[in-house]
This record gives sequence, structure tokens and C-alpha cells, in this order.
Amino acid sequence: MMAALPLLPACVFVPRTTQVYDPECRIVSQKMEMQPVQVASIHACRDSGCGVLLAAAGATAVASAVISGSIVIVGNVVYWLEKQGRCERSAPLPPARPG
Repeated sequence: MMAALPLLPACVFVPRTTQVYDPECRIVSQKMEMQPVQVASIHACRDSGCGVLLAAAGATAVASAVISGSIVIVGNVVYWLEKQGRCERSAPLPPARPG
């Protein structure tokens, strides 16, 4: 386990916006998702410094996941509402009258 510690990356999560085409509404809409990003690698870790460094990296990753996750949820709700206002669904044709 200790031999693998220097190989652990320090990661954070960031919100990312992408565009998707909705064929039902015939529009391009946006959605958010979380993307992990490696910001550093843990090298030259010695003794008790490793524990502190790993704890800090873990806390940073968890905090960024919580904050980014909240941003993604709120952003997707806003994008969904925007899409509903712009959606151009074609109305179904009324049934044919016999006659």
C-alpha cells in the first residue's frame, strides 16, 4: 500500500457544459456534467507528511465533488426550464372525422 501512495493523483471535479441535439424539440440544448480533473500527483511523500497530504487531497476531492455536483444539478434544472420554453414539438394532427 505505501509503495502505491506516490502514484495517487490529486483530483478535483469541475462542472462542464455540453451541447446536445433534441430531435423531438428540434433544438440544440445544453446540459452539465461533472468531469474529474487531475491537478497534481503526489510524489516524494515521507512519513507523517503522507497522511496529511492524502487527507488534504481526499478532502479537496470530496469538497469539489459536493460543490460541483450542486452546480451541475442547479445548472441542469435551469437548462431544462430553458429548453421547455424553446421546445417546438409538432402538435399531433386531430383525428380524422368520418364522413
